[in-house]
Amino acid sequence: MLPRHFRVGSVRRRVGSQHVLSRSNSTSSSTPTPKDVVAQEDKQAQEDVLPFLPRPLGVVDPPSTLRKTWTEKTQELMDQDVRMARRKHIVKEATKGYYSDFHALRKFGGKTWIGPPSLIREQNALYFPDVAGVSLSTREKAHTTDICAGNISVVAMMSTKISEEHVDSFVRPTNDAYLKDPRYRFVQINLQENTLKGFLVSFYLNTLRKTIPPELHSTYLFSTQNMEYEREPLGMTNKHIGFVYLLDQNLKVRWAGGGLARDEESRSLRTCVHVLLNRISRPVASSPPLNQ
Repeated sequence: MLPRHFRVGSVRRRVGSQHVLSRSNSTSSSTPTPKDVVAQEDKQAQEDVLPFLPRPLGVVDPPSTLRKTWTEKTQELMDQDVRMARRKHIVKEATKGYYSDFHALRKFGGKTWIGPPSLIREQNALYFPDVAGVSLSTREKAHTTDICAGNISVVAMMSTKISEEHVDSFVRPTNDAYLKDPRYRFVQINLQENTLKGFLVSFYLNTLRKTIPPELHSTYLFSTQNMEYEREPLGMTNKHIGFVYLLDQNLKVRWAGGGLARDEESRSLRTCVHVLLNRISRPVASSPPLNQ
């Protein structure tokens, strides 16, 4: 007969008791401590608060209306930094879900940051790229660089009906105050990068002329320009929402906002426009005081 400690029954009981003990230990170790609960609440609180714009938006090179020559395009393709940036962009877009922009609207309406409370410093600011489109007034090609150079400009990027509402929530107080000022420009860019959609929308230019106030026709552009490599530098990470950029006379982005404006954002934009208008040399036209 085998010794008692070699009997099968005793072995099964012993193994079973060890298994139960290990399960109880694992269960007790997975129970969150008060410290873990506090950390989780702090993390959730941070996710529920939008940060201010974390970086200057724009591109490094000053905009130009001249088309790049074959030599310039070749040099750009041979630039290692440019190639790595484009490769990084392609990988990011390839891993992005088709409906990710739409799903992002569920939280904060697609907003990922809040417009800054003050101007971006000129030495830190970047340039707004040249965007070409058909002018609503002349039906001819026009460039943002020509329209905005030497002026204080608010440039609105929109591609959907809801993005138009986003833009209006930002610019209404500013336009009410400064639209008649000769140094101020409100530039609207109806951006339709989808070729088919752009083709269809182009048939409604006459309808747009009826809905857009006549005084804004010369600064309303219908554009099909490919902005694929400018979206990330401009913070235009969601195609469904509208974005607003404040440009100084040197075409640098000094303020930006996106999505549906909060009250403090629309007030901040108006204040920043007022500051920049006071800094340029041409005579100041009369405008309502800021406290109105």
